Amino acid sequence: MNRYRHSPSRTDGRRARSASALAAVLLLVPLAAACGDDRAGAPRPGSASVSAEPPLTGVRWNVVSVTADGATRRAPDSAHLTIADGKAAGSYGCNEFTATAVVEGGSVRFGDARATRMACPGRPMAFERTLAGALADGPLATAVKGDTLTLRTADGDLVRLTRS
Repeated sequence: MNRYRHSPSRTDGRRARSASALAAVLLLVPLAAACGDDRAGAPRPGSASVSAEPPLTGVRWNVVSVTADGATRRAPDSAHLTIADGKAAGSYGCNEFTATAVVEGGSVRFGDARATRMACPGRPMAFERTLAGALADGPLATAVKGDTLTLRTADGDLVRLTRS
């Protein structure tokens, strides 16, 4: 007789307990999720909060201009940026890009940027290099006023955007 072999009654008992535990979890998880939000200071049902500053995320922002090294360059009409769910996506003017985005307090930091590599004639390519450089320049201070977003690098370069 093999002493490592489980008897059918022990295996059946374990399966029954596992099935009971699984059923309990499946019933309790939705109830726990419905009971509340685990974030400190989360809004409670029936309460509301008013933010004095419009949101930075979840909005399509059209790039208006970039000021770098004292020179302001107007953006092509197609240049835009959207930040949502920890990601950024948009267009430098000709080429599309994606990146990670970390919004903390009054700043945003973009990382792991990837862009298409279409060769676009003329001015858009020079503007794209300037915009890409500004967005990749460490944490950017953010200021949202009405329909305008301004991103400022540590060196004072500016990216000006307007809400779509």
